[in-house]
Amino acid sequence: MPRVAEIRQNPVSFLHDNGKWLFYGPQMTEILQDQLPPAQTVENKLPGVGPCDPDDWLRVDEAYAAQMTYRAELLTENREAVLWMDPAALPAAQEVLEEALHLLPGLGFERAGDEVICPDGRIVPLDHHQPLLTLGHLVQEDVCILEKQGDEHVLTGAVLCFPANWRLSEKAGKPLIGIHIPVPEYTDDIARRVQRMFDGVRAGRPLWRFNRLSYVEADLHQPRRKAVGEVERFDRSERQCIIRMPRTDAVIFTIHTWVVRR
Repeated sequence: MPRVAEIRQNPVSFLHDNGKWLFYGPQMTEILQDQLPPAQTVENKLPGVGPCDPDDWLRVDEAYAAQMTYRAELLTENREAVLWMDPAALPAAQEVLEEALHLLPGLGFERAGDEVICPDGRIVPLDHHQPLLTLGHLVQEDVCILEKQGDEHVLTGAVLCFPANWRLSEKAGKPLIGIHIPVPEYTDDIARRVQRMFDGVRAGRPLWRFNRLSYVEADLHQPRRKAVGEVERFDRSERQCIIRMPRTDAVIFTIHTWVVRR
C-alpha cells in the first residue's frame, strides 16, 4: 500500500485511519502528497520534454485513495464540466483504456473479468462504451485525446477532473494553439515546436514533461484559480506524458497532479 497523504476538509481535517478514509463533510478541498518526485524539483523550461519509459505513463502514489474519492465526486456531481468526448473519438478512447489495462496489474490493480479491483479496494466495472468515464474512476491521471485534423492535433475527448486554470468546455474541439491560449509563455515558436513533437512521438516511445507552480489554495479542481494575491502555501506540479496509440494513431496527453506544502 502507498503511504497516506495528508487530507483536509473545510472546515474539518481528517486522516486515514486503520485502512479506512474518514469523511466528515461535503466538500474536499485539500489532498496533499508528502513531497514532489525528485525529477520534478529541478528547473524546467518550455517545452522541457524527455523520453518516458513505455510502462511509466501511469502512476499510483500515496494520495491515490483520496484523489480517486474526489474524482468520483466530480464525475457524479459535475460530469459535464470534467468529461467530454466527440463521438468520433470513441475508438481512440477505447484504445487508451485497453493500453491502460495492460499496465494496471503492475501498479497494484487486479483484473477480475469485466471488473477491476483498485489499490484502495474499490471495484470498477469496465465499460468500453464509456472508456473515459471508466478511466476517470480507475487512475489518478487526467486523460486527454488529441487527433490529427489537417495540420494540427485537436482535442477530441478528455476526462479532466483536476484542471489547473483552464476549463474543458472552453478547449473542447480546439487545436493545440487554441488550447494554450492565453498562456503567455506559449509563443508561436513554442507552438510550432509542440506541434512537431506531437507529430513525431512514436508508439512505444512516449515522452514526458512537468510543470510546477505555486498556489494559494490546494484544491485539485481549479478551473479558475480560487485565490490570487495571497500567500502561496502550496506547490502544484503536473507530470504530463505524451503517448501515441499504435492502432488509432491518436496522441494521448496524461496529467498526474501533485500538491505539497511549500
